[in-house]
Amino acid sequence: MDFRRTPVTAMAQLVRSGRVSARELARESLARIEELNPTVNAFVAVDAERALDQAAAVDQIVATGGDPGPLAGVPIGVKDAEDVAGYCTRNGSALLNGSAPAVDDSIQVARLRAAGCVVVGKTNLPEFAWSAHTSNVTFGTTKNPWNLDHSAGGSSGGSAAALASGMVPLATGSDGGGSIRIPSSCCGLSGMKPSLGRVPAGGSHGPGWLDLSTQGPMAIRIADVAAALEVVVGPDPSDLRSLPRPEANWSDAISDPHVPTRVAWSPTLGYAPVDAVVLERCEQALAALETLGAEVVEVESIFDVDPVGDWLTMVGACLLRTIGPFRDSPDWASVDPVLAALVDAARHTTAVNLVEVFDQCHRMNLALVSLFHDVRLLITPTIAGPPPPLDLNGAGLINGEVDANWARFTYPFNMTRSPAATVCVGTDSAGLPIGLQLVGPQHADMAVLRAAAALEAAIGFDRLAPLTPRRGT
Repeated sequence: MDFRRTPVTAMAQLVRSGRVSARELARESLARIEELNPTVNAFVAVDAERALDQAAAVDQIVATGGDPGPLAGVPIGVKDAEDVAGYCTRNGSALLNGSAPAVDDSIQVARLRAAGCVVVGKTNLPEFAWSAHTSNVTFGTTKNPWNLDHSAGGSSGGSAAALASGMVPLATGSDGGGSIRIPSSCCGLSGMKPSLGRVPAGGSHGPGWLDLSTQGPMAIRIADVAAALEVVVGPDPSDLRSLPRPEANWSDAISDPHVPTRVAWSPTLGYAPVDAVVLERCEQALAALETLGAEVVEVESIFDVDPVGDWLTMVGACLLRTIGPFRDSPDWASVDPVLAALVDAARHTTAVNLVEVFDQCHRMNLALVSLFHDVRLLITPTIAGPPPPLDLNGAGLINGEVDANWARFTYPFNMTRSPAATVCVGTDSAGLPIGLQLVGPQHADMAVLRAAAALEAAIGFDRLAPLTPRRGT
């Protein structure tokens, strides 16, 4: 079975019916990881014995006539910023080399396991998830399965690469500045950042990045993302920001894909340069939206200035809280120098500075409120250029010019807490994937999902990354 071709619901139904065992799926996933991970470096920890034990428990439920859950036996990878009981949460940093294994699952992982998923291991990320490029001194660089000389994006790059190469059919991510959407775009996936609070991030830990970051499942197809969202969304009393569960079924939203009658297209958001090939592919996708009945209205500017400085102020303050206490430790010298500089700069951030950034988030949301009086969705490129070459060490290329900030289109919508998705709309001349971003009004996750499903179907992009396993194809 090629995990990239079989929907997770169909996979789970095979397990629930007894035609395929959860242990078979787990073994297949572990075999693919063993074969491909030395090349891709998507996984940083794998526990085969633990995974097979989980799978055996699912098979036992099936054998005794019980219901193992809607995602029975589906193997998953978990981003190594998220707790899984029995695994150390390393966050890609030597600062946490001595950390003890987690005692409990995160809420998202616990809900996925309750639905029948089997955790096979932890996936790579940039140190403390701060970058759009997945590389760290502890575990190394994750490579893009579409071209091993290019970045898989970040910060959920390990999860995206694991999916694109067929190691697992489902994985977890988090998105505080584009960290689900950016690697999904780089690796040819359909991805979704839910509204803040849809997937609760409570438990024993406070929110890592204040109101910027939200967790969410990742997959190749938007229907698989929706199937996983169906089991992970909903309030939890330990998360002050968690939202009530919508009455609508997330998978049902995908079964009725459609686009709004009027959408806005902003190729630059008012401040962002964009690569000519990215622009061309996005405009071709807009034509597909129009064939689906959408009127596309071009809007030159959404925001007056690039909000990256305000976003970095929030991120820096959060990282100072998290890793500042390690500044005097011997391992501090191993911290990524840009990350260390960001943390050091945050020492000069005042409480008033932080409140002023929240004021700016409010003003940005007001701009969207005004826009969404006239349209139902906002469309932009997902990233400004193709997946960057690895030899640029985290920088990207826009029209052939090196640009350190090639991910300008995603973080504004973390600041506004907006639901946002990305859909692969084609490739560049080198065969690297390009994504289109769909942003919705506050809490309009269903509208974003339906439009993403409709666009995905209209584009019909069904190519797989050329790095493929020898088994099961």
